[in-house]
Amino acid sequence: MSTVYQHSTLAALMGKVLGGSATLAELKEHGDTGIGTFDGLDGEMIMANGEVYYMDGEGTIHHVTDMAKTVPFATVHHASDSSEKVKFSAGNMKEMVSLIDDRELQNTFSGVILQGSFAYMKVRSAPKSERPYPSLSEITKTQREFEETNISGTLIGYYSPELYQGTVAAGWHVHFLSDDRTFGGHVLGFDADKLEGDLTIFDNYELHLPIDNKEFREHHVDMDDLKEGVAAAEGSQD
Repeated sequence: MSTVYQHSTLAALMGKVLGGSATLAELKEHGDTGIGTFDGLDGEMIMANGEVYYMDGEGTIHHVTDMAKTVPFATVHHASDSSEKVKFSAGNMKEMVSLIDDRELQNTFSGVILQGSFAYMKVRSAPKSERPYPSLSEITKTQREFEETNISGTLIGYYSPELYQGTVAAGWHVHFLSDDRTFGGHVLGFDADKLEGDLTIFDNYELHLPIDNKEFREHHVDMDDLKEGVAAAEGSQD
């Protein structure tokens, strides 16, 4: 059995529940690979081979060794979970969409760890917010975008079915980390010379809710605005 583990919900982030509610130590009990953000929606988190990295709002990568650091939202799995090898002679976000379409995985949770050489990579990272927290859609208006060319690194990301929109961001949610650990973030687009790695199809989706967090218990979701807000926050799937 392969399990993808998620802490909290995207709807909670949309509802301004941005305070950290799980530690990195707790996350690592459920996986050694994954993505997320930090307390106050502070930048982008990438976990690779059990090591945690953080791209701050200015675009700088940090190696995180303090496992007491907290996250409001994250998704992780074990890289050793059963997977299939995939390879592209070239790649972009459309190729990642085809991974799902070609294998009829639209109703499954899936994950990728893909290494490659990238002719172009575009990412973003959100600046840390302070209480009273703004909405996620408001934060995305001030986030910074960063671009690099001719860079090698790893894509780590997850596909979630449309059925779970709001609990997750339906479609792909992917982060990047360069091999030299100097560049990364939430992926908005890329062009790869070649890509290869692992595709994991999860037969178990484990959702952990921070029920002891007062803000989580009290937040309300505007369902009418949710899908539009998620799309604006996550960026292009093209």
